[in-house]
Amino acid sequence: VQLQASGGGLVQFGGSLRLSCEASGRTFPINTMGWFRQAPGKEREFVAAISRSGVSTSYVDSVKGRFTISRDNAKNTVYLQMTSLKPEDTAVYLCAAARSVRVSTPLYEFWGQGTLVTVSS
Repeated sequence: VQLQASGGGLVQFGGSLRLSCEASGRTFPINTMGWFRQAPGKEREFVAAISRSGVSTSYVDSVKGRFTISRDNAKNTVYLQMTSLKPEDTAVYLCAAARSVRVSTPLYEFWGQGTLVTVSS
């Protein structure tokens, strides 16, 4: 399974961006998909996750109400719609996929290369 993230860029405080992550290769084992982020000098942080059906989602508290995760299984793609962006959201955003059906703390076995989001104040 290969994951390709895209959609990052420079945005002003309060702006919006939509990230995409397309899976390719042998995608049939994938169930839960998630987004993580890593800011300079900081550890990687969980952002959001979504079940295969899209019914179950999970978010880190700092993005609840601002970010929305969704997926299109026909396109093997997961999205992260980010609104009301803040400078502290600046990070490299990475997508990940798991064979586990758990949305909370699954074992993510497949990782994308990341896309940079920069929020200016």
